[in-house]
Amino acid sequence: MTGADSTHVLLVRLAGPLQSWGITSRFARRDTHNRPTKSGVIGLCAAALGLPREEPLGELAEVLFGVRADRPGTSLRDYHTVGGGRYPLRPRDLITDHQRAARATPTASPLPPAHDAPGSGAFGRAELEAWYGSPKYVTADPDTGALVSAEVRRHSLITERWYLADAAFLVGLEHPDIALLERVAHALEHPRRLLWLGRKACPPSGDLAVGIVPGPLLTAFETHALLPDAVGPGGEPRAAGAGVRPWAWIESPRPLPGAAPLSDQPVHFGADGAAHGPRWETRHRITVAAHARGWDIIL
Repeated sequence: MTGADSTHVLLVRLAGPLQSWGITSRFARRDTHNRPTKSGVIGLCAAALGLPREEPLGELAEVLFGVRADRPGTSLRDYHTVGGGRYPLRPRDLITDHQRAARATPTASPLPPAHDAPGSGAFGRAELEAWYGSPKYVTADPDTGALVSAEVRRHSLITERWYLADAAFLVGLEHPDIALLERVAHALEHPRRLLWLGRKACPPSGDLAVGIVPGPLLTAFETHALLPDAVGPGGEPRAAGAGVRPWAWIESPRPLPGAAPLSDQPVHFGADGAAHGPRWETRHRITVAAHARGWDIIL
């Protein structure tokens, strides 16, 4: 690892009600890692900087990545359904899709507006049972050329989504170019795009960039107190001297003995899908120094 006299670390606080850092997510089951991934955090920084998806990440992908789990959080499972059920037929459905219009079969003649009721046959009251049309299945009608749903009837889709609830992590980005770290720190507090902790349902809370310090990642983690978000079971702050030794995962620039492989090294975030490569990291129990620096941040 680069010597302490020639490298700096940008410290980033990642905390919020929910976080989700997928590793092998698919549509039906979207998992989360037990801590932020390098790909997810670099993507967060790229969004803050306003980088286009197709633009090379350059030095941003070259930083050494570390994360300290001050408050690991708890796993939360969301049983999620999409579509299904009964859907009102809107006027535009009748105009743009003859397949939907053909399925709208009013059962009675329209009643006066004061007596209008579901199932009466009044315009806009007809319903399609168990219908769900997804934009992924839009196609051109062979007769009219109008855009229609290629699949008029579909049962509800079931997905399983996992989150980390009430977690707080201290992330470190190590690089010898302090100007790069300063640009990223400024962007995190003045982002050009909306920022998420892994997914759009997970906005961050409070300050993100919480300082740039000299030295390697391990030193930065050992010389900074636990985040104020890290609290004990009774709600009291977990002081550095209370015997709390959080886990930290620190990137190794090469596959050294004891380093584990992880496939979350970002290559690009193209619109047609992200690409990742392997990297290596080591796990450490962090003993926070008695003279560790405290925090003056917005939660």
